[in-house]
Amino acid sequence: MADLAVTIAGIQFKNPVLTAAGPTTRDGESLLKAASGGAGGLVTKTVSVKPAAVAKPNMAVLQPGKVGSRRGMLNAELWSELPLDRWIKYEYPLALGSGLPVIASIGYTPQEVSQIGPMVEEAGVSAIEFSTHYVGGHKEIAKTLRDCVSIPIFAKLSPQVDVAKVAKELEQSVDGIVAINTLGPCLHIDIETGRPVLGGEKGYGWLSGAAIKPLALRCVADIAQTVKIPVIAVGGVMSGEDAVEFFMAGASAVQVCTAAILDGPSVYGKISTEIGDWLDKHGHKSIESIRGLALSSIGKTTAFTYPPTVDTARCNFCGLCSKSCVYSAISVNKEKEFFQIDRKKCAACGLCVAICPQSALSAS
Repeated sequence: MADLAVTIAGIQFKNPVLTAAGPTTRDGESLLKAASGGAGGLVTKTVSVKPAAVAKPNMAVLQPGKVGSRRGMLNAELWSELPLDRWIKYEYPLALGSGLPVIASIGYTPQEVSQIGPMVEEAGVSAIEFSTHYVGGHKEIAKTLRDCVSIPIFAKLSPQVDVAKVAKELEQSVDGIVAINTLGPCLHIDIETGRPVLGGEKGYGWLSGAAIKPLALRCVADIAQTVKIPVIAVGGVMSGEDAVEFFMAGASAVQVCTAAILDGPSVYGKISTEIGDWLDKHGHKSIESIRGLALSSIGKTTAFTYPPTVDTARCNFCGLCSKSCVYSAISVNKEKEFFQIDRKKCAACGLCVAICPQSALSAS
């Protein structure tokens, strides 16, 4: 059985699936639920010097009631609505009672983190994550925080900066990089009412979930190829296979938020189990054995032999490949169990291989 334990900046996690700062980590009680649900470590909701006044409503899926709702969410969340002193006196101690490492997320300006940092360190947390989502100024915040605390610090980066460049600038001041934060601002309109689905001044929100995973994956790979400090991935981790992709892109652990909103706190353990099952199935003993595995291939031209070959034992002649082939190169007849690819028409685009639900098509 694969060993799922990971050590990051000297902190030991029983598995690499952590919570992410957000509504599912809004207080000590929710963090305890995450711990019971199988999380390997607890990242708290971001706190600042004053409680946030959050717009109502502040969360929505992209396509309610449809399969597409799994693609992502919009949120108009801010930082914690709870006062800082409540976190210090009650919420952090409650979360620490789980026995898991607790990482306090704080923000936002250098002045604010210099005030909050020593307070959360005194509360007994294992590390601090700082967010620059709203204000920028990564270097100054990192240096300020480094000067006032002794525990590890992690910088959480927005996808709207040059993540590799910023990570390199921060490398000497932080113990790791968290990537990425939500993407936006974005807008979603209810066509029945003609109004934005989220509250607030403009109805804007921030995109999270599966919809941003390809962007998050690229950012993690860029950072992992630029710095030597650990990278913690966040953005669209909905399954164990998603996490495996991030490990192959260089991540040491992942954070989960949207999946926990949609599926509840047991999703942390589910994802962790799926990671272990995947590692066992593929003969890997630990996360470390696949970390960064894909990085050597990034930037190189990959050539495949087309047209693809067909495994007729797998193919159920559903016709999805034929329907989606914009070059009209594939002919399928379910009744006759007929499948044919016209070599002259095939443009080697690769879509049929990627879209086949039976994995019956392959190219080498």
